[in-house]
Amino acid sequence: MRSSIKRVLVIGLGLIGGSLAKALRQRRYCQTVVGYDRNAEELEAGLALGVIDEAASDLCEAVRSADLVVLAVPVKATDAVLCEIRPALRPETLLTDVGSTKNNVVAAARSIFGELPPTFVPGHPIAGSEKSGVAAADARLFERHKVILTPTETSSAAATLAVARMWQSTGAEVLQMEVGRHDEVLAATSHLPHMLAFSLVDTLAAEAQSTDIFRYAAGGFRDFTRIAASDPTMWHDICLANRDAILGQIDRFAAGVEKLRQAIASGDSQAMLGIFTRAKASRDHFSRILSASAYSQQQNTGPVTFRAQPGGALSGRLRLPGDRSISHRAIMLGSLAEGVTEIEGFLESEDSLASLQAFRDMGVVIEGPHQGAVKIYGVGLWGLHSPPGPLYLGSSGTSMRLLAGLLTAQPFDSELIGDATLSKRSMMAVIEPLRQMGACIDSGAGGLPPLRIRGGQRLQGIEHRLPSPSAQVKSAILLAGLYADGDTRVLEPSQTRDHTERMLRGLGCEVRTGNGCVEVVPGASLQASRLSVPGDISLAAVFMTAAAIAPGSEILLEHVGVNPTRRGIVDILRLMGADIELLNAGNVGAEPVADIRVRYRPLSGVRVPADLVPTAFDECPLLMVAAACASGETLVPAVGGRAAKVTERLRAMVTTLVALGIDARLDDEGARIRGGRLGGGDFESGGDTRVAMALAVAALRAEDEIRIGDCAAVAASFPEFVALARRAGIRIRKEEG
Repeated sequence: MRSSIKRVLVIGLGLIGGSLAKALRQRRYCQTVVGYDRNAEELEAGLALGVIDEAASDLCEAVRSADLVVLAVPVKATDAVLCEIRPALRPETLLTDVGSTKNNVVAAARSIFGELPPTFVPGHPIAGSEKSGVAAADARLFERHKVILTPTETSSAAATLAVARMWQSTGAEVLQMEVGRHDEVLAATSHLPHMLAFSLVDTLAAEAQSTDIFRYAAGGFRDFTRIAASDPTMWHDICLANRDAILGQIDRFAAGVEKLRQAIASGDSQAMLGIFTRAKASRDHFSRILSASAYSQQQNTGPVTFRAQPGGALSGRLRLPGDRSISHRAIMLGSLAEGVTEIEGFLESEDSLASLQAFRDMGVVIEGPHQGAVKIYGVGLWGLHSPPGPLYLGSSGTSMRLLAGLLTAQPFDSELIGDATLSKRSMMAVIEPLRQMGACIDSGAGGLPPLRIRGGQRLQGIEHRLPSPSAQVKSAILLAGLYADGDTRVLEPSQTRDHTERMLRGLGCEVRTGNGCVEVVPGASLQASRLSVPGDISLAAVFMTAAAIAPGSEILLEHVGVNPTRRGIVDILRLMGADIELLNAGNVGAEPVADIRVRYRPLSGVRVPADLVPTAFDECPLLMVAAACASGETLVPAVGGRAAKVTERLRAMVTTLVALGIDARLDDEGARIRGGRLGGGDFESGGDTRVAMALAVAALRAEDEIRIGDCAAVAASFPEFVALARRAGIRIRKEEG
């Protein structure tokens, strides 16, 4: 096979063939772009318009001299063209096509060639227009569009790569797919919509008042029916070529329309809302789901850098976003409750939206979120339905671990997948106890996602001692215990956050706690309730620490969750001398809340009590920044079962603080920090949200700018962080790209 492509022959100068030829010519992909078309006028126009370099009058002669031949003819004509050019094809000549159905193309080639040549690589550009002909050729038609290659069993790797590079030269993204799967997917995503548009316009045009219907049609009608202006002959041929797949999709669509018709006829509000909310959510997020990227409209998908300027003081009052941990659990338990659960204060972050979408995919009707308000039409413990495909959870480890517990006892199979970050995080800590209960879970090596869960398993209650404190593993076991035969007990080496237990009790489940043991009693149904999500104390900790170290600061943080299993940061800062008051304390549902007022007061170094560390795991980076601004030495011990994770954070922060000019080190007891003057510089957060926010706080006492790279994870956890920080008085800005 030749190492370079000098002559490309495009057979058929319609919209796709003409656009490809024009793109290859303008981008100087090869020396000569040759065009051939049975319509002499189209061929002449292609030459006159600069679409091609040469016009071929003899097809076979053009094929003999070409290095790459592209069939851009109607699918119905493919076999005739292949038959005509076969004698002229040299063994090394690359051959591809642009047809929107592939089974027929491969079948025609196999019939004509006998054994498919290794240089034959079928393809399909997912691009087009209602316009046709060479005059509509657009050199930019394929930019940022996908091209699907469907190599056969005999296609060589070199030929596949060469055809892929040709398409990439036009600005297209090249993917590969099996031939049959391609036709099934395109029947759903392209062929069916065209059929519906043709049918709708044809149906309405036959009505007596069709003139008024079209005269007063709104933009939605015009957008939906635009594709009905496509080439009828081409779509006639596509229907014949991909008949079975298209019929299957029409049947599925007809069944869906019948469900909607029944819901409208019977006035079934919940069924209608279910269809509409699922459709809206899927339409809003389908491109993100398919590309394994973000659910949140605010989520940044590229690199993010924070630049924090030195100095400043905090003032005013802030209402913080809802607690992420509680938001996850509210969606999950509200979906499993009987009746309508209304949630206020839901955190609309990437992680919690992943949980919400998962339950929509399992048939739960969920309205919102809108400004933190969510309404869930619960289906009960046994009301979930098999999702249409894998449940994509982004980077949310909380979603994956808790859902693993819930799904083990469901009657259907399920699969949990995540983005590149989540796919590197072992789930073995949750897989092993669930297997002890009778769950059937397959994973990658070492417990890496995806997790494939086989449904229909009968679970047995167990007593499980956690080797290390983990609220997520504990919660997964408790949720599986709702479906188990017999009680389920979890023994904790130290107490972890107890949001799951509190919410289960609030919804009517019997949960017993005491002496380091949490026990759930199965059999009870969950009853819907109003749930209020308090402000996230993890985010509040950022502003508490900032106000505690910045002279002249006074800030009020409203309606913050102060669950005893989460408020270690408050107690530790107070030990260091921070002026922190809890005002208007009370309970919202099962969760304690309060307003937190913080005034600046000089801090002193302390030995952080070991029993407080488990309630401030996530806040260790912030505590180390506070220690760097305190007089004397502070010891932050790495204790408890999560020592490995804590030590990793301590090590990263020690390295960073040393670079900032602070006397800090890590020994067998933990991190030792002696307060001093902070410099500035460029740092990487390592994708750790807590480290990134801690460095932003450090800038308040720094002498120079602190630049923090790899901060995209902050947007996933706290989309409003930068805006809130600036409002409070932290001099920070976000740079994207």
